[in-house]
Amino acid sequence: MASRPRNARDRRGSREPRRARDRRAGRASSFSDTVNTQFGALTEAMGSARLAFVMALFGIIVVVFFARLFYLQVIVSDHYAAMASESRTVSFDTTPRRGTIYDRNGVVLATSVDATTVYANPAEVTDASYEAKKIASVLGGEVADYKEALSTPGATFVYVKRQADVDKAAQLRELELDGIYFIDDTRREYPNGAVGGQVIGICNVDGEGITGLELQYDDVLRGTPGTYEAERGRKGTPIPGGVKEQTRAVDGQDIMVSLDIKLQNVVEEALKAGVEDPAIAGEKGNSVVMDAATGEIYAICSLPYLDPTNLAESDVGSDNLTAVTQAFEPGSIFKAVSALTVLESGAMTAEDTLFCPSYIQADEYKISDAHARGDVTMTLREILNNSSNVGISLAINKAGFDKLNDAIERFGLNEATGVDYPGEASGLMQDFDEWARITGYNVSFGQGLTCTPLQMTRFYAAIANDGVAVTPHFLISYPQSGEVPEYETKRVTDNEAALEQIKSMLRTVVQEGTGTAANIEGYDVVGKTSTAEIAGEGGYVKGKYNLCFTGFIDNSSSQLVCFVSANEVYSQASVASTFKDIMANAIEQYNIVPEV
Repeated sequence: MASRPRNARDRRGSREPRRARDRRAGRASSFSDTVNTQFGALTEAMGSARLAFVMALFGIIVVVFFARLFYLQVIVSDHYAAMASESRTVSFDTTPRRGTIYDRNGVVLATSVDATTVYANPAEVTDASYEAKKIASVLGGEVADYKEALSTPGATFVYVKRQADVDKAAQLRELELDGIYFIDDTRREYPNGAVGGQVIGICNVDGEGITGLELQYDDVLRGTPGTYEAERGRKGTPIPGGVKEQTRAVDGQDIMVSLDIKLQNVVEEALKAGVEDPAIAGEKGNSVVMDAATGEIYAICSLPYLDPTNLAESDVGSDNLTAVTQAFEPGSIFKAVSALTVLESGAMTAEDTLFCPSYIQADEYKISDAHARGDVTMTLREILNNSSNVGISLAINKAGFDKLNDAIERFGLNEATGVDYPGEASGLMQDFDEWARITGYNVSFGQGLTCTPLQMTRFYAAIANDGVAVTPHFLISYPQSGEVPEYETKRVTDNEAALEQIKSMLRTVVQEGTGTAANIEGYDVVGKTSTAEIAGEGGYVKGKYNLCFTGFIDNSSSQLVCFVSANEVYSQASVASTFKDIMANAIEQYNIVPEV
C-alpha cells in the first residue's frame, strides 16, 4: 500500500485553520471598521466641537474688540481727544501795545518796546538740567529756578522768562532746546530813568499800571488784551489749521501830560541838593511847580525818588508822591490864608496896627512867637513879615474865627484838589462847632489842621490868578484823537483890594522878612516861609520841623507857583534858596520877563 506524500497531508490538514483565520480576520476587519467608523465619528464630533469653540472664542474676541473700539471712539472719544489736544495746545492772552506817555513838549516819558516772552512745555523737555543751564547762560538768572519751572509735573505751559530782550531770545532760539517756545511781546521802558519816575509810575509784568500816572490812566493806556489758542508741533510751529481761537489785542491810547521833563530834572536836583545841604541835613522833601492860570503841573517830586528802571535799588516808599498823598501841618505858610481872611473881612488893612504882647493866653495854653521878644505894636504887614504867631492870632480873633473857617472852606483847603493822581489826601480840620479859642489861634498859624503841599500850592495859585482857583492836573491831551480835557475853575474871592494887599505883603516877606533868600533880582518874588513843628504823641516833637516856602513871581509873563519843603528835619534853616534855584531856572527856560 502506497503512502501519501507528507506535504499533501499537510495541505489538507491546513485548509480548515485558514478558513478560521479568514473568519477571524473578517471579524477583526469588521471590528476594526466599526472602531474606525466610531473613532471617525468621534473625531468628527470632536472636530466640530473644537471648531465651534474656536469660532465662539473668536466671536467673543471680536465682540470685545468692537465694544472697546466703540467705547474709545464713541463713549470716551471726546475725553481722549481733549487729552491729546491739550498736550500739544498752548493758550494765553496776548498783550496789547500800551500807550505812550509824552511830556508837554512831546518827549517820551514811558513807552512800550518789542520783547519776547519765553515759555516751555515741560512735557516735551528731555533734559531739564541741561536746558536750564543753557537758558541761564543766555538770559541770566538762576539755573535752579529754570530747572524747577522746566520740571513742573503735569504742566504743558510755564513761563521761562517774560518780556526778555529780543536779541537774547533770538540767541536762545538758535539752541533749539526741546519744549522751549517763544511769543512776541512788549516791555515797558522809561527813557528818563529816575527823572519823573515817581510821577509817571510803573507797570507790572502783565502790563498793568500799578503806581503813578500809569495807574491813574491804566484803562486808557493798556488797551484790550487778545486771546490766542493753537496746536503746535514738536518744534513749536503751528499745526496747519490748528489755530482754534485768536482775538487781536487792541492797542492802548497815548496821552500827553503837563510835566516838562527838563524842568522836572531841575526841580529834582534842586530839591535833593537843598534837603541834603548840611544846614538842613534832611532826607525827605517835596516840591511842586504849577501854572496858576491853568492848573497844569510842570514838575512835582518827593524825596526819595523812584527809578522805574532799577526798582531793586529804589528806596522803600519812593513810589509815594507825598506832595499829593500825604498831609501835614503847614505852619506859617498858612498865615497867608489868615492874613487874606483878615483883609477880606475889613477888620484890618495891611497898614493897620495891632498891639502884640510877648505872649497870649487861651484855654490854659500859652501862645508865643518862635523867637522871644517883648511887647510890640505891629501892622498886619509886619505881623506877616515877622511871622508872628501872636499877631496873626489876634488879627484873626478880630476878624472872627467863623470868617477863617469860611475862608478855609471857600479856598478848598479842607478837601482834595481833584488832581488826576492816585491816592490824593485831603487833609483834616476839626469841625467848626468844636473849635475852642485855642483851636482858632492854632489854625491861624497853621497848627491843628493838615493839608497837602498841592493844596497849599493851589491856594497860592489862586492869589496869583486874581482870586480864581484851578484844578491841579497832569493830563492835557489825547494825541491820537486830539481830545483836550477840561477842568473846573472856581472864583474863590473877588476882593481885588485884598488880593493886591496880600501880594504886596508877601512881597515884603521876600524883600525884608523871613524869605529874603528867595529873592531874584529884577523880579517881584512873593512868598512865605514856615518852620512848622511836627505833632507827635502827647504833643509836638521837640526840635523837629517841616521847613517850607511857597511863592511865585508877581507882575511877570509867568504864573508859575512853586512849593518847596524839607520834612522832618532837626533844623530851623530856610528852603527859600531852593525855591530861588528852581524859579531862576524857570525864568531862563521859559524866558519869563517882568511886566512893565
